[in-house]
Amino acid sequence: MILIGQYDSPFVRRVAVALQHYGLAYEHRPWSVWADADAIAKYNPLRRVPVLVMDDGEALVESAAILDALDDLVGPERALLPRSGEARRAGLRICALATGVADKAVSLLYEHVLRTGERRSAIWVDRCTAQISDALDLLESERAARGGDHLLGAFSHADIALGCALRFLNEAHPSLVDAAKRPALAAHSARCEALPVFAAVVQPLHVAV
Repeated sequence: MILIGQYDSPFVRRVAVALQHYGLAYEHRPWSVWADADAIAKYNPLRRVPVLVMDDGEALVESAAILDALDDLVGPERALLPRSGEARRAGLRICALATGVADKAVSLLYEHVLRTGERRSAIWVDRCTAQISDALDLLESERAARGGDHLLGAFSHADIALGCALRFLNEAHPSLVDAAKRPALAAHSARCEALPVFAAVVQPLHVAV
């Protein structure tokens, strides 16, 4: 398999962490959505990452869809989310909130990088900031209520998605992160980053357009 995209992307990284956890061998091509857009377009016309090229040449896109395929590949006994039931719904909900935070953090980052001065939209900045803050407050409440080392009682895609989102947010928008205000999220991030599967696929944030 071939994983396309850089590890500073929270979406690429969550796929890479799962691949590491499953022990699935893959080639990593750290292509940039800007500098390597034409190369990425051969696999995904949207020029977005991650892309996972399977052994048969099929190119899978969008992190949730890729992870669903990997869960099928390893089978239900090893999958990081059950195929049905309450735990699956809870995990998917947390994944949606975490990746939503990551998505808004990416949008906010590009707003700052691509627009300056009067060209920057204060309305958009305020909206993204509010969305991130409110989602983090909810995730803090839920993480504190669930306790333990893992959100669902065992290591899952929910842990990975939240850990990757928090790492990206800490690097892209440190002013939006308040460990004192959200200690449960800070503790979750620290636990994730200490795991070998996270440490194996880490890259400092680098933005080049």
